[in-house]
Amino acid sequence: EQLLAGIFAEVLGLDRVGIHSHFFELGGHSLLATRAISRIRSAFSLEVPLRELFVSPTVASLAVRVDRLIRAGASLAVPPLKPREDKGQPARLSFAQQRLWFLDQLEPGSASYNMPGAVRMSGPLDTEVLARTFQELVRRHEALRTTFRSENGVAVQRVSAEVEVPLRVVQLDGLPEAAREAEALRHVEQEVLLPFDLSRGPLLRATLVRLSEEEHVLVVVLHHIVSDGWSTGLLVREVAALYGAYAEGKPSPLGELPVQYGDYAEWQRGWLRGAVLEQQVEYWRKQLEGAPKALELVTDKPRPAAQSFRGAVLERRWEKGLWRKVEEVSRREGVTPFMVLLSAYQVVLSRHAGQREVVVGFPIAGRTHAETEGLIGYFANTLVLRGRVEEWETFGELVGRAKEVTLGAYAHQDVPFEKLVEELLPERDLSRSPLFQVSLTLQNTPGVEVKLGKGLVLKGLETDTKTSKFDLSLSVGDGPDGVAVVLNYNSDLFEEGTAERLVGHVRRVLEGGVEGWEKKVRELPLETEDERRRVMAWSGRGSSRSEMVGAEPHENGQHAEVRRQHGQSPRSLRDQTLAALFEATVAGRPDAVAVVDAAGESLTYGQLNERANQLAHHLRSVGVG
Repeated sequence: EQLLAGIFAEVLGLDRVGIHSHFFELGGHSLLATRAISRIRSAFSLEVPLRELFVSPTVASLAVRVDRLIRAGASLAVPPLKPREDKGQPARLSFAQQRLWFLDQLEPGSASYNMPGAVRMSGPLDTEVLARTFQELVRRHEALRTTFRSENGVAVQRVSAEVEVPLRVVQLDGLPEAAREAEALRHVEQEVLLPFDLSRGPLLRATLVRLSEEEHVLVVVLHHIVSDGWSTGLLVREVAALYGAYAEGKPSPLGELPVQYGDYAEWQRGWLRGAVLEQQVEYWRKQLEGAPKALELVTDKPRPAAQSFRGAVLERRWEKGLWRKVEEVSRREGVTPFMVLLSAYQVVLSRHAGQREVVVGFPIAGRTHAETEGLIGYFANTLVLRGRVEEWETFGELVGRAKEVTLGAYAHQDVPFEKLVEELLPERDLSRSPLFQVSLTLQNTPGVEVKLGKGLVLKGLETDTKTSKFDLSLSVGDGPDGVAVVLNYNSDLFEEGTAERLVGHVRRVLEGGVEGWEKKVRELPLETEDERRRVMAWSGRGSSRSEMVGAEPHENGQHAEVRRQHGQSPRSLRDQTLAALFEATVAGRPDAVAVVDAAGESLTYGQLNERANQLAHHLRSVGVG
């Protein structure tokens, strides 16, 4: 109990934890749960499934489960991660790195896998100290001194003993104040889109844009093959710690790292093979058997024959009150906010695509060893979550199934997504990513804001790479100013308006779900208040419903003639189906203009009806019911 209480307190950032305190009620979530399990593994030399923490979320109850595992003779299923012995030899690539290396060989000079980060620095800045800080960062992390090349037909990573990473300084303080921000943004975008050469390196760039004596923007770009989202936050924290110490004439406060990324890559290659790999892959094989090959979302533009990675970003903010409700219902029902969010997302995607089954990608940190938490490198993995949306079940039942799928995925997260694709060999479609085309991320950490010594403050800035790895990537994060919602969408498929509607629909279903846990899924509304107002305004444009049957606004006399010819009262006409209203208009006014396109060409109601009938007969002839 003492060991577990210490582990809970450490990962939750608390001074102490009582033995009956609930891990998730204290602020725990899936990412922190994974970190707790990795520490439990180290402390007890024992493999404890993540599910155990959900079943026994207090120190007292989990201690009983751990004790039973020890008495049953359970031991570590995963070998310890240690420094490799032949440090002088190049290391193999990890599975994740192997895929990025292959993609770079196919399309050299691409910026699709650049990992940018930008911070605004307010206060007095010593440029020389900042440059020294980056050099120490490069010395600490071998990944930042690594280059990639093929040797004897095999891709390897070589670590240089020393690498000079110059801090490029751009002076903008001579420009008029109004022009500085725009020019700074241009420089940020320029740095973000500049490609790397994996064989030459360095795979880290640092640029300082000087706006004034006490206002700077620092842009840091790494290639994804040596970095991930976790690494970005780690880099900012280490820069802050090193700069603060060096500015005061002190040595580095950071301890030496126990392992390096090359050690991890060799460990992964040595362990994840043979029977171990097959056991993990077999779970995914069963889980994804018969899954839909693609999520057939209706796109605004024709899907290109080969997947493009051009993208755009839509950012919105939800009020904190909604997320507080999500957290409250999650604690009450024994699930995580991610599981609730995933269920709402699945409902929206299911309705937009007209499919019961929805497959969503879920990026995770992939740092299942405590030794990797302080390393800059590419550890992130992607889990594949297959969900089924039944309109007759309750929202709570949908979330319950999402919980089981998520926990099962976590229990088999050691298989890298790249290896999973290689083993499962899904039918390839060059126009789509394999296994899934949409992803969901819950950002569990707030935006970076760090205070340094001597009044220097760092605050994170958003950067847009203008790329999109998938059709849609939704990211939701709880912050001090509300819930930040970011939808990265493929701009060759979708318009901004469609992205806006989709985000609004997710919010609407989420609101309905947390307020009506026992409601049937079919009862959860999709449309937003703005959409509802527009529909109501359109449907209430006068009792004549002139626009619904295509008559001009002032043709009420002719409209009335249509009703008289078909023996319909105004009320009975309003109760007819759209098809019946159309046919009535065709019969009464076949020569009236029905539709006009942007070029000015038009069709009458008679012509439109004739073409619709031709299409219907053709569809029937090829078997469409």
